[in-house]
Amino acid sequence: MFWHGVADRLTGKNKEAWNEGKIRGTVVLVRKEVLDVGDFRTSLLDGVSRILGWDEGVALSLVSATAADPANGGRGKVGKQAYLEEAVVSLKSNKEEETVFRVNFEWDESQGIPGAVLVRNLNHSEFYLKTVTLEGVPGKGTVVFVASSWVFPHRLYTQDRIFFANDTYLPRKMPAALMPYRQDELKILQGENNDGPYKEHDRVYRYDYYNDLGEPDKGEDDARPILGGSQEHPYPRRCRTGRDPTETDPNSECRLFMSNLNIYVPRDERIGHLNGSDFLGYLLKAIIFEAVLPTLRTFIHDKPMEFDSFEDILGLYEPNHPIIASIRKRIPIDFIGVLSSSNDHQPTMPLPNIIKSDVLKGAPEFTFGWRTDEEFGRETLAGVNPVIIKRLTEFPVKSTLDPSQYGDHTSKITEAHIQRNLEGYTVQNALKNNKLFILDYHDHFMPYLDQINKMEGNFIYASRTVLFLKGDGTLKPVAIELSLPHPDGQQHGADSKVYTSAHTGVDGHIWQLAKAYACVNDSAWHQLISHWLNTHAVIEPFVIATNRQLSVVHPVHKLLSPHYRDTLNINALARQTLINAGGIFELTLFPGKHAMKISSDVYKSWNFNEQALPADLVKRGVAVPDQSSPYGVRLLIKDYPYAVDGLVIWWAIERWVKEYLDIYYNSDDELQRDVELQAWWKEVREEAHGDLKDRDWWYKIDTVQQLARTCTTIIWVASALHAAVNFGQYPYAGYPANRPTMSRRPMPEPGSEEYAQLQAGQEEADRVYIRTFTSMFQTILCISLIEILSKHSSDEVYLGQRVEMDRWTSDAKALDAFKRFRSRLFEIENRIKTMNDNPVFKNRKGAVEMPYMLLYPNTSDVDGTRGSGLTAMGIPNSISI
Repeated sequence: MFWHGVADRLTGKNKEAWNEGKIRGTVVLVRKEVLDVGDFRTSLLDGVSRILGWDEGVALSLVSATAADPANGGRGKVGKQAYLEEAVVSLKSNKEEETVFRVNFEWDESQGIPGAVLVRNLNHSEFYLKTVTLEGVPGKGTVVFVASSWVFPHRLYTQDRIFFANDTYLPRKMPAALMPYRQDELKILQGENNDGPYKEHDRVYRYDYYNDLGEPDKGEDDARPILGGSQEHPYPRRCRTGRDPTETDPNSECRLFMSNLNIYVPRDERIGHLNGSDFLGYLLKAIIFEAVLPTLRTFIHDKPMEFDSFEDILGLYEPNHPIIASIRKRIPIDFIGVLSSSNDHQPTMPLPNIIKSDVLKGAPEFTFGWRTDEEFGRETLAGVNPVIIKRLTEFPVKSTLDPSQYGDHTSKITEAHIQRNLEGYTVQNALKNNKLFILDYHDHFMPYLDQINKMEGNFIYASRTVLFLKGDGTLKPVAIELSLPHPDGQQHGADSKVYTSAHTGVDGHIWQLAKAYACVNDSAWHQLISHWLNTHAVIEPFVIATNRQLSVVHPVHKLLSPHYRDTLNINALARQTLINAGGIFELTLFPGKHAMKISSDVYKSWNFNEQALPADLVKRGVAVPDQSSPYGVRLLIKDYPYAVDGLVIWWAIERWVKEYLDIYYNSDDELQRDVELQAWWKEVREEAHGDLKDRDWWYKIDTVQQLARTCTTIIWVASALHAAVNFGQYPYAGYPANRPTMSRRPMPEPGSEEYAQLQAGQEEADRVYIRTFTSMFQTILCISLIEILSKHSSDEVYLGQRVEMDRWTSDAKALDAFKRFRSRLFEIENRIKTMNDNPVFKNRKGAVEMPYMLLYPNTSDVDGTRGSGLTAMGIPNSISI
């Protein structure tokens, strides 16, 4: 790591290398066809003879870390160019997509120790450089340069690409000969003199607003508010593309054609997903819109088709179901087959975990576990959205809506509604004993309901759901309040009705409907806020700031960069097909065109400090501070799988981060003198999340402890939190009756046709449920999308893993700390398995017999293959899907 006493270490074999004036090495390149399109061997080599003749190829030059060149501003001396030689059969990589080449550098003692390598691509197309490894370097032994980067033809760059050795340096400890190169590289990435539009080879990380979601040139219906840059619509920043403005609105950026996935992000942000089926997942987001979606929509609108029973819905998961077959005949491509995870492209969807046990047992649908109150309560603690439930601290529930504008929105749920379901507690005693909890979406959705319910096919309520913590540790929903704006105007408050738990007759059917209306609210909040805003959107500006202000050799960059893998890329694709005007979110979630505006409203109250898991749990009242706990908090719901597993994962991450940072910062003073770190955090506060820069909760990073909490929070959000709210989508919502995303009709009232159907018995009551919540169009679209979003890719890199496991750093202390981290995660895996098998913990499996595995680390599988596909297990390092 440090370049002292080099001469004292020159012995034997090392001296021979100096005497020969050579340093031998190997270069690992990846075939372009694996990561993109084209043939690596043809485009790069075109025969060994052409390379040996230097007509084209790859030129590399070593840069000294210890010998400065006075004629070049004191920069490290640059050696003669060396070129790739023949592929090394004996050293062939164990991965088929990689090829190892020999390279020999002319280098002598006067040039010191190599600390960087310059790479020049003399070919006509780009290639992916993984590593350059030098062997027998005097005074160092093996030196590794982990590039993991696309290198485009030299004619597209103003200077050669530079890659530093895998050493780690704070800015003031960087060898002086390498410091100018470090500074130059950061300036290139900042791209301050390059406004775009950016090309594929550009390496520019700059910020922009979400001004590319609408298409104002098409008309007012296709325009959307610009998110970010205003107090009215604040938002985290996104990666700038520099595309031209629209003709109608100079502040909005023009959009690409729907099928165009070549959205600019710095090219190294699109390096993953080597398997063709993984790439297909991305491609489908465009296919759905360009070909399938319009055809499917026209067909179903021309010939309205509804599910008549739950058996019809279950048929989606069976081969050659007549409804699916009928749709397939009218679709020009094998839509269902392509979207299926099966290799033979049978027209089936995988059976979601939420119903798998009941289906395999042959149970009648009305007895399925998903319909029980126990499962409804369990999913608030161990489902796909377990991050919302709060402890109830006042009764009746108050509203935060401005009474001068909205009137009185105090909850109509009274003690009389819930008393009989409190196991003998009074409401006040239940509050005092931490027994009452709530899912409260009332205030967030109420201001939009009038506009939303005017949209075709929508009838939505704002909901409050009160749950009671029973003596056996499970949660039971005891009352659901469904509210609409007052018919005389929103200033008059809410028009609310309260429904209570019932299991027989019409009241039982009404209660099932009430739970489904509450699930509609929860599903929209999950996608817009828990998933999109609180993981994808808030992490993106951290990715940009880190690349702009922290060198790749900075310890914090090395710590955080694995947790940014593919995030800019997947977010760019989301802006193109998911969150845009007319995109999948607007088609499948009830807020429709108001969806992203609602997420902007919620971002107004976003607080970085509260994204730390212990702080979040305390804020929601499901935990209290407890310094005797290793997590600093004590859970009030002991059997809360998300929180129980999450806290131990948080603890493991926090210990790893602290151990790692202590290697490089021996004091708070050392941290305060780190100019790159201070510039990074200043930019995060003032630009990356610039709309919230005046919030008093922002702090300056003056201590190593503050930095550790900051990095732990970023890693938690990008890895575990995202895993918890993403990979359960298909297991829970792949059966849409369990988690509907829209409602189309009001609650049946006495005297209505629908109410008479409820009185007619189970079959007719089921039909009312289905016609209210599960349209065929939205069902097929939803489950097709979330199957893609719930898959682990074949090249997933999980928490506790690195792409270059033992070569990402040369620092033995850091590698040892990382091994301890992996060991802790492995212990957590065993702990989770044991708890899932313990019948005492009723919320870990429930009536649906679905063990909670969303925070199972999956570190024991080094290559990640065990966690690929719809496994609902494993914590990826980053938000990559």
